[in-house]
Amino acid sequence: MASTEGLQAFEEDNLLLSLPKQKGWAARHLYLFQHFWYPSTFIEGIIKFQKHFQAKDSDVIVASFPKSDVYKRQAMRGIRGWVALSTVKTVAATVPRDVYKRQVSKQRFSSSHNHPLLTSNSHELVPFLDFIFHDDNIQDKLSDLSNMTEPRVFGTHVPFPSLSKSIKESNCKIVYICRNPFDIFVSLWIFTNKINPHAMHELKIEETLENYCKGIVGFGPTWEHMLGYWKESIANPNRVLFLKYEELKEDVNFYVKRVAEFLDCPFTEEEESNGVIENIINLCSFEKMKNLEVNKSGTFDRNFEKKHLFRKGEVGDWVNYFSPAMIEKLSKTMEEKLGGSGLSFKTSS
Repeated sequence: MASTEGLQAFEEDNLLLSLPKQKGWAARHLYLFQHFWYPSTFIEGIIKFQKHFQAKDSDVIVASFPKSDVYKRQAMRGIRGWVALSTVKTVAATVPRDVYKRQVSKQRFSSSHNHPLLTSNSHELVPFLDFIFHDDNIQDKLSDLSNMTEPRVFGTHVPFPSLSKSIKESNCKIVYICRNPFDIFVSLWIFTNKINPHAMHELKIEETLENYCKGIVGFGPTWEHMLGYWKESIANPNRVLFLKYEELKEDVNFYVKRVAEFLDCPFTEEEESNGVIENIINLCSFEKMKNLEVNKSGTFDRNFEKKHLFRKGEVGDWVNYFSPAMIEKLSKTMEEKLGGSGLSFKTSS
């Protein structure tokens, strides 16, 4: 066993030595692996995920660019990454209407009084595929995954090109959560500073934006991450649903129904008349989730504080942080990277 583990460690070290690297934000270095940047700890988990995960046609994958991508070294393993909060909880609330019918209460979701989101953080209810395989005991984890009640619901920050072959070849559904890169950047910058209080100095926003525009950010470049799922949603709209956080905030009712339809569990007329959609919207509101005790205290894996997952959840908060020069720089980068793709965002303040 020791020799096998030693060989694996040797192979991983050699892989890192062969990869381009750059100075990270909170992580010391980021490595360019399969055309995307990652902290070293994540690369091991992604390789194992690609090699071992077996998708099922009934799976639901909630994918997104992370709210934050880099963590203090001791908090990396097993951490539940950030997913755009309102939307992932909408999925967690919509899909389990039938899941919980079979798994928990044997009743179709019609009330938010005893929903699991009230007592468990959403990141605990939707396990992340890129973190499941960080540790050893792969066979035990594969056994646990195969025995999960279907449909299984997972989260991931892995770019589409790096998803496991089994996901791409299955008929599972993928819901991709997208957000304006301006707001993503501000949240990344603030969040990284919060979870890295022992840094020698606070990350300077102008310096950090420089790296962000170069794509040097965990799971980045941001636009390449988005474009992978965007293009797949156009090529296979029945398999990949591409959602914008800003549009969801504007018309939550419409997009809750859209997600349910995409997942082949549309609301019945009776459910709509009984206020099921409104219950889900109320349950998943940012303020309600932020103020729940389960989301205000405690940690993930003993190191990562849940309270840092919630800030404002606002659209357009970036205008309070960007100088005119910064706006021009990121706007120019986005035009260059996203131009002609059909994917666009509002960048005027």
